[in-house]
Amino acid sequence: MADQLRFDGRVAVVTGAGNGLGRVYALYYGSRGASVVVNDIGSVDPTNPNSKKAADVVVEQIVSAGGKAVANYDSVENGERVIETAMRAFGRVDILINNAGILRDKTFVKMTDKEWDQIVAVHLTGAYYITRAAWPIFRKQGYGRIIMTTSPAGIYGNFGQVNYSAAKHALIGFSNTLAQEGAKYNITSNAIAPLAASGLTASTFSKEMSAQLDPKFVLPVVAYLTHESTKDTGMLVEEAGGFVSAVRWELSQGAVFKSDSTLTPAAVKARYNEITQFNTGATYPTPRNGVNYLKFMEDSNKIASNPQGEELRYDGQVIIVTGAGAGLGRTYALMFARYGGKVVVNDVGSAKDGSRSADKVVAEIKSAGGQAVADYNSVENGEAVVGTALKAFGRVDILINNAGILRDKSFINMTHKQWEDVYKVHLYGSYKMTKAVWPLFIQQKSGAVINTSSSVGIYGNFGQANYSSCKAAMIGFTFSLALEGAKHNIRVNCIAPNAGTAMTATVMPPEIVEMLKPEYVAPFVGYLVHNSNKDSGKLFQVGSCWMGQVRRQCTGGHMFTPDDTFTPEAVRDMWPTITNFDDGRAHFVGSVPARTKEILTTILKKKFGPNFKLPAQNVKAPKQVSVDVEAARADVGETKEFKYTERDVMLYAVGIGASRHDLNIVYENSPDFQVFPTYPVIPAFFVKSTFQKHLPKFHPMMLLHGEQFVQIHKPLPTSGTLLCTPELVDIADKGSGAAVVSRLVMKDTSGNLIAEAESTAFIRGIGGFSKAPGFKKPSPPKRNPVATAVVAAPKRTPDAVVAQQIGPNQAAIYRLSGDYNPLHIDPEMAAMGKFDQPILHGLCSMGHAARHVVNTMAQKDGRKLKAIKVRFSSPVFPGETIETSMWIDSANPKVVLFNARVIERNVQVIANGIAEFSEPAKVSASQNSKL
Repeated sequence: MADQLRFDGRVAVVTGAGNGLGRVYALYYGSRGASVVVNDIGSVDPTNPNSKKAADVVVEQIVSAGGKAVANYDSVENGERVIETAMRAFGRVDILINNAGILRDKTFVKMTDKEWDQIVAVHLTGAYYITRAAWPIFRKQGYGRIIMTTSPAGIYGNFGQVNYSAAKHALIGFSNTLAQEGAKYNITSNAIAPLAASGLTASTFSKEMSAQLDPKFVLPVVAYLTHESTKDTGMLVEEAGGFVSAVRWELSQGAVFKSDSTLTPAAVKARYNEITQFNTGATYPTPRNGVNYLKFMEDSNKIASNPQGEELRYDGQVIIVTGAGAGLGRTYALMFARYGGKVVVNDVGSAKDGSRSADKVVAEIKSAGGQAVADYNSVENGEAVVGTALKAFGRVDILINNAGILRDKSFINMTHKQWEDVYKVHLYGSYKMTKAVWPLFIQQKSGAVINTSSSVGIYGNFGQANYSSCKAAMIGFTFSLALEGAKHNIRVNCIAPNAGTAMTATVMPPEIVEMLKPEYVAPFVGYLVHNSNKDSGKLFQVGSCWMGQVRRQCTGGHMFTPDDTFTPEAVRDMWPTITNFDDGRAHFVGSVPARTKEILTTILKKKFGPNFKLPAQNVKAPKQVSVDVEAARADVGETKEFKYTERDVMLYAVGIGASRHDLNIVYENSPDFQVFPTYPVIPAFFVKSTFQKHLPKFHPMMLLHGEQFVQIHKPLPTSGTLLCTPELVDIADKGSGAAVVSRLVMKDTSGNLIAEAESTAFIRGIGGFSKAPGFKKPSPPKRNPVATAVVAAPKRTPDAVVAQQIGPNQAAIYRLSGDYNPLHIDPEMAAMGKFDQPILHGLCSMGHAARHVVNTMAQKDGRKLKAIKVRFSSPVFPGETIETSMWIDSANPKVVLFNARVIERNVQVIANGIAEFSEPAKVSASQNSKL
């Protein structure tokens, strides 16, 4: 094609290119004439140490198609080596795709420093190191194209991804600054946010979305942005399944206050609605056209004093202010103390005479009749700072993350130490401080946090790549923390203050110094953390007696047909539409779920027609909805036949790890051939339950499989027909959700009861129904005592321990028994569910543990097992080793208690396990400790 965008003579470095998006990028560049460095640290099969490197496989594909490529296996933290590979092989670098990434999702209260560090190391620090290595080359040759990969979680925040959101938003700030520094050298830097489909989309649209969200539909945007003909830079672009749109900041008109003593937290409260409204006067600042603080200062001098409401106070509250020895921090500390707060003045600084900056501020507070204590710890030691507060005052109510330093330098001259120094104080320090107070806030069910960004973090700034990255990270950090804190009454907001320091006072004109007074920022912070303000998860710019809110705005974008016509050339042709904020379609989007729903609706309308609507996804039931538990129990489902053969039961046995050493369950000619007793979990995949129609509407991803129970009344025949009837056992209100127990009753064709299988699910977001008018308390459910037993592993040494390595193909085998969820077989679907690779079915993990118990305690005779119950606590990955620990119950020798863990990660995967046998359990002397 004459107008085809080609990359002949260019060299592209793609990180994380062994699979997924990176692989698609690498193959494309190779097919369009570029020489490619395929960077990836992984193997094709992570469970096999001799497996081929993923990068090698991609290189082979490129070369076999006539392209040029080399592999690199270094971590992006060793970015210099990755770039060295490119220079040795091809002599230049033209394109850098920062794509490598990992997930370490965890709620903030459970997040470890290691999980924080791992995410930052790969996503942010790795992107810095490799970009820093490429930058001098780009500058020297007067050409470079950079892509930073952020995500919706980075833009909007996401529950359970505080580390990921912070790092991903940091990349936006990093890109914005590089775009400014690279402009005169023909170096562009843009950030993309591919819609990383969540477990929500994988569950609901598994067949359709797996095709619609193919990585190849992200490629056209990346290819267009990295072509030599494209000059756009500093962009943030969202894309998924053929939909592409641009994103920018939107700033409210805000409110200007009088710069006198009437500028108080109470005055801010009186006009707060003006600050947060976007109906009129909104603007769209850019790095070159930002907030006109000088005009606001002039306007401030023209207005009357600020109206005052009731004085806002902080009596009895303890406030930690970091970096409080001078500037903004000092002003905050004095303000809180003046209104009754007890202040921890944190600062590491000292004067030339050796006096501590924090001590001076404490002295000021005390001389005015206030209460304060000094703390000299670095914010990197957040636990120690919080310890000072607890020792002095016994609690913490408010945290102001204000401490900061500057290490400004153009990116070409920036050292690794200058990058690291800024990171440690601004981002890591804020993380450590917040991590230290978070459990306290959860326990007391209240708390407020202010994170400090800056206009540099929002828009980027020349010579501040380190600072803009960390200050941008504070925005993503805030958005995700606010989501997690909501149910605990913890509020988290972010400010970008315009305030001066002692240094600026010596070099700035008097009118600018006046404009930068910290006293013009502090009252806003005072109201933002006051108990009368319930807002959380918001970003504000503040200074010069003006206060405004900042939020994201998206273009209406363009929906391409997701097929072979969706090419980089098509993106080029539609780019004016994609980036058009003035066509009446630009709008605000405030969360990942809202944006996901919007984009998926657009995608599916393209596929199924304009009348297509997403199914309702109510994750929280209306509070007035009641549940008739007795009626649900009475609504017994339709009885269905379930036919199975000897082959089916043998396949199931192999699926739960049985081998040729288990002839009685895998070999039809074994004189003791039998069905393994947990096989009754399988018919549930073929018999539809009816319990959902008795519950408030809920999204499938709100359902968690918590426990599984199986009761065997008669050993199953090795082949036959079961008459299976689904019924509802119980629906219990758990406040935040409901515990639903469903049962499948299995009989033979003569009506004899064979087995029962009970599944307990916890459904988030539909609790509270027992408080609704008209709710009738149901009778207690009738269940086997084993099904309801709450047991804990004895503290003594286990009577037996059995370990078994899960085969790398175990999930592929197990699914053939009936559980076809693609999460367990398709790497791309697993990635959508935020797993590094497909996970093992929970019931497969249960089957392994049950085999260990039966083999060890009943000499492989599953017919002795009467009942078994487990609680699922964590997933297992194929290739890992399950270790089952067993204890014969001292009170009842027919009962065995057990749990299971993954040895490699030391994570418990099966808890609260209990098995009941028809005769006393006895440890098999011949049982191997490892299978």
